[in-house]
Formats: sequence, C-alpha cells, structure tokens
Amino acid sequence: MSNFASIKNIAYLEPQNSFSEMAKDEFCHQLGLNCYSTPLTTIKQIVEYVCENPDTAGVLPVENTLDGTIRESLDSLILSKNPNIRIISELVMPIEYCLLSRTTEFYSITGLIGAPRLIGKCQDFIKNEMPFSLDIIEAPSMLESAYDLRNHNLTYASIGNKKIADTCMLNILKENIHDDKNNKTRYILIGDIETKQTGKDKTTVAFRTNNTPGALLEILKIFLENNINLSYISSRPSKVEPNEYIFIVNFDGHIKGSNMLKAINEIKPKTSFFRYLGSYKAGTTVD
Repeated sequence: MSNFASIKNIAYLEPQNSFSEMAKDEFCHQLGLNCYSTPLTTIKQIVEYVCENPDTAGVLPVENTLDGTIRESLDSLILSKNPNIRIISELVMPIEYCLLSRTTEFYSITGLIGAPRLIGKCQDFIKNEMPFSLDIIEAPSMLESAYDLRNHNLTYASIGNKKIADTCMLNILKENIHDDKNNKTRYILIGDIETKQTGKDKTTVAFRTNNTPGALLEILKIFLENNINLSYISSRPSKVEPNEYIFIVNFDGHIKGSNMLKAINEIKPKTSFFRYLGSYKAGTTVD
C-alpha cells in the first residue's frame, strides 16, 4: 500500500466509545480518512487483522504516563507475520474523565454512577466537590454507567468521557474530574503504508544483539557516529531463549534519510535479529 487514501477500514480496541475509539477518530481527522471501523477484543487480534487485510489499519496503545509501556502492542507488531505492517502515524491522547448527566444543574446532583476503577481515579473530586451523602452506584463500564442514568431521576450523574457524552446525548457538568491531570496515552496507527518524509519524523526499530561483550555499545556508537538522536530505548525478553533480549529504539529522522540508511546498514550485521517498525511523523498531544 502506498498512501493513506488506500485505507478502507480501521481496527481498534473495544468497547465502543473508549479512548481507543477516540484515538481512531483523531487519526481519521488528522489524516483525512473516511473509512469503516472494526472494534476487536485484543491487541493481538488487531495486529493479525491488519496483517490479513491489506486495506486495513489498526490503532494500538503503546505507552501510558501512569502505567508505562504497553508491551503487548510492540511485541505483537515485532512478531507479526507480515513484515510490511509498520507504524505509520502516532498521537498522544489525554485520558480525561467528565461528570455527565441528563440535567444541566451541577449542584442538584445527589447520586453518582461509575465503574469502580473510575470512581477510584476521581476521589479528590468526589470528596471535595460532591455532596457528603452522595449515593454511589457501581456499574461495569463507562457506557453502562451512562445508560443506567435512564433508570434514575435527574439528580444522578455518571463518570465518562466526551465521546460517551455525545453518544448518549448527556450534558458535561464538569470536565477533568480525574485526580491525575497528566494521564496521557500514546497511540500508534499501524498498516502497510510507505510514509513520506515530513521533516519532523521519528523511526522505530527492534533488534537482538549478538551474545558478545559490548555488542549493544557497538550499535549505539553507530547512531552517535551518524549524528542520530535516540529518543527512547527499552529492552524486553526475546521469548526465544533465557537471558536474551530484544531492544526497541526510537530515533529522530526518517528511514529514507541518507544517514539513516547508512546507519541501518552498519547495524544489521551486528545483530542476530533486526526489524524495521516504521518511520512516521512525530505525534503531538491532542487538544
């Protein structure tokens, strides 16, 4: 596939109205995509689905500011059967929760419906801004919390995101009610696309070094000698042999840059496994 217009479908992690679906919507907006959507249950299913359907892209969460790297996403991409499936875009999505209700009157609220996990994430707001005698009702998810408002009077509110407010036609009484205001998730879009250079690109590769002293240092020196800035490096078990690791590296620039190709050609002979995971425009935080 050679351009984004070839994408006819995007797979993302269910449930619907999740932050993953919001990331999918934002990718469509940024890239000018108008296509179908397919919610799937697991990250592995998304990668396999994209591998099997050449006109499909997939949205994967890869890093959260609170929980760190989401290993399954890059692991599934590294082990995917189709080596042409790569990262083609990225963005950072703020994880923001709101107080939603059928009423517009915040000070009339006497009850709160929410998933236990989200109630725990909004404790400061609940303690400091909600009534002391608040009636708290637990629900399985954000969407079911919103649906349950129909079974209560107008003095009840739920915890959800802005997409659920739109879907269920609810009023947003308060925004950013979560305790950690810096909670963000980085999402990537994967697909069989050859991206173009934008001048603000980053590249991701994965490799396993030969089992010799200083093997990793030799590879890092190649980046330095080619004036390539590394922005991220991590390791994880190779899942092949004990005490064997795969390194994931992000660096500034596009694979089509002359110094990039030179560096990659120098690095490959020094590895026992190498996988190019994509060059793409560095993402910014969604407003």
